[in-house]
Amino acid sequence: MSSTNHTFSVKTAISEFKEITKFRLAASVVFSSLAGFLLGVVEFTSASWITILMLSIGGYCMVGASNAFNQIIEKESDAKMERTKNRPVPAQRMTPKTAFIIAATLTVLGLVILYSINPKTAMFGAISIFLYVSVYTPLKTLTPLSVFVGAFPGAIPFMLGWVAATGNFGIEAGVLFMMQFFWQFPHFWAIGWFLYEDYRKADIYMLPNGQRDKGTAVQIIMYSFWTVLTSVVPVIGYFKEGILGRLYITPISALIVLALGIWMIVYAFKLYKKRDAKTARTLMLVSVSYLTLLQIVYVLDKFIR
Repeated sequence: MSSTNHTFSVKTAISEFKEITKFRLAASVVFSSLAGFLLGVVEFTSASWITILMLSIGGYCMVGASNAFNQIIEKESDAKMERTKNRPVPAQRMTPKTAFIIAATLTVLGLVILYSINPKTAMFGAISIFLYVSVYTPLKTLTPLSVFVGAFPGAIPFMLGWVAATGNFGIEAGVLFMMQFFWQFPHFWAIGWFLYEDYRKADIYMLPNGQRDKGTAVQIIMYSFWTVLTSVVPVIGYFKEGILGRLYITPISALIVLALGIWMIVYAFKLYKKRDAKTARTLMLVSVSYLTLLQIVYVLDKFIR
């Protein structure tokens, strides 16, 4: 009996840890970082696997810490929303003190691990957690501009991998940053659209105009275009060597990325036409697929060409 209870408690603890750190979100962020690392690494050696492991653990710690701090700060607003009311802190399955200990531990552990890769990786990790927790989270109930602020820490993972591989922040890392920066807007505005009523319960307004209207839909379309444009820009480096440092993609990959981008833009226009929650949710899913496939295409392009 005691053995069964012990096993159950361990499973519960793991489940609660995954929820407080938002496992799926954290895993997607780690994926972006690893994609950036593979793009940045010059020569893949056995030591590269060690760095990949450290980047995965350190990156997860930093994202998990940000999410845990976020849930402590937003415990009251989370309790008002259907989507978040069952999270560990608002549901009172975990005390804010316990969540804080987890978040603080993950922060220290993550910074130490990232610093052991190189100091700049730790620096950008620290900037990310600071902006997310201390600036973006408090702004969510004050202004729709919170999405703009949140786009900065949200765009760091892809370029963080490049910095981890090279120890440098140059034009290549900057381009990777801009790809994920512009992507944040159609992605999060789509979320803000289909969860509009739920967010209203907590007085959180994510949409740029504060409403699900044509103005918001137009901005989603505009930023979708910017996302796709920055994603195909590296093809210039194929024709003019060195213009974007070591970062470039072949024309074939650029066409694939463009096709993926058109796919997302089509759904942005569908949202403009229909302006309903179902279309917004579909756009959100398409945007996630777009970013994931984009990063896969970039990595494959580098190692196959």
